[in-house]
Amino acid sequence: MFLGIDIPMWPEAASTNAADVDRLYIFLTVVSVVMTAVIFLGVFIFAIKFRKKDPKYVPPHIHGSNILEVGWSVAPFLVMLVMFVWGTKLYFDEYTIPTTSDAIDVYVVAKQWMWKVQYPEGQREINELHVPVGRKVRLTMASEDVIHSFFVPAFRLKRDVVPGHYNTAWFEATKPGRYHLFCAEYCGTEHSGMIGWVTVLEPAAYENWLSGGGSEGTMASQGEKMFQQLGCSTCHSLDEQGRGPSLRGVYGSRVLLEGGKTVIADDSFIRESILDPNAKVVAGFKTDVMPTFKGQVSEETVLQLIAYIKSLSPKPVNVIGGPTARRDTTKTDGKQ
Repeated sequence: MFLGIDIPMWPEAASTNAADVDRLYIFLTVVSVVMTAVIFLGVFIFAIKFRKKDPKYVPPHIHGSNILEVGWSVAPFLVMLVMFVWGTKLYFDEYTIPTTSDAIDVYVVAKQWMWKVQYPEGQREINELHVPVGRKVRLTMASEDVIHSFFVPAFRLKRDVVPGHYNTAWFEATKPGRYHLFCAEYCGTEHSGMIGWVTVLEPAAYENWLSGGGSEGTMASQGEKMFQQLGCSTCHSLDEQGRGPSLRGVYGSRVLLEGGKTVIADDSFIRESILDPNAKVVAGFKTDVMPTFKGQVSEETVLQLIAYIKSLSPKPVNVIGGPTARRDTTKTDGKQ
């Protein structure tokens, strides 16, 4: 409501972060309006009061005021400091992905000009995303072509989706309903048509939707099928070392690389291992054995393979790689 007219000033707030974003936005707007009004009012008053009235008039010399100069330097600094601290806290809240076990993982692949969504249970959607109210949702996003941007105004959520690596985001919806999903980064001639919907359901309704069928097995089972079709099992045995490291227990582990460095076997590392296997080589294994699958598998397939490898690792394990890792199946890595 604005001046008695039902004009929405901003989108409906439907997530836990939305109210915090709105408060900061209102504070920035109020400060900007007040400062602009004070400056223009001062210019107007001084222009009238100190205008030149007589051609021969010479204004007296005005000595500076230290108190005034310190005041107009410190006051804006403190206001800006409030903006910085407030904005920093909000930034870290939005970019710290929740690790709670009840959070829902959803995988989004952007492609000219659509959003392709996969759920761990196996359901797939295009330009649609179903989530329950009151539960945190973790998004893992990838692009198959150019830069896109996942934007849900009602959640105050906007995250760029950049080709070549994964971007993550999270939200928790607070109101059941149907909310717009846009691409907020110009991505080609049909950019304006790259839209979709986020449907927020009550928990019971979400479970009913999730069990509605239509899937071809879980993402992990689909990934297992691709693992066999691509011939990965010929080198990566699950229970013993082959030409490549065993994959059982690898996800979430710390991996020892050639040269002595270590990395965590997370989604990004496994993706790189599939598409560019020589970028980071596990200690004790050759660099010319595993072929690259870049251009042969889609981002959706890579996510399914990651889901399968993740399903083999119920718990994080220790450092992987090196000569002692060849017979220790609990200390292995999925990187050739």
